[in-house]
Amino acid sequence: MTASGFAAQLAQDLDPEDLRMVLGVFGQDVARLTRVLGGNFADADVDGFRRTCHALAGAAGAVEATALEEACRDAMTRTDLALTDLAAVLADIRVRGAVALQDMEAFLANLPRG
Repeated sequence: MTASGFAAQLAQDLDPEDLRMVLGVFGQDVARLTRVLGGNFADADVDGFRRTCHALAGAAGAVEATALEEACRDAMTRTDLALTDLAAVLADIRVRGAVALQDMEAFLANLPRG
């Protein structure tokens, strides 16, 4: 199976059932970590927000959800990230997370059943 973009390397390395499992965990991670980001924002916890972005960037990078990974990496490395920036950054990450989940669903729909 050859793929480019979302989960391309995983598709080459894993059988479809294992790939489904990995992508299912990714979907759970996106949902959980974006909730945590919302909590970091609500608590005015900029450092916690950065740490959560780090975790979400790792999850996104593992499945080649590059737009989400880039937004998270940008947020976690910005030296000027302030509380006033968190709402906009969180909104962007949520949008990119939703797109990554849509990409995941489309990818899963095209996987052969084992």
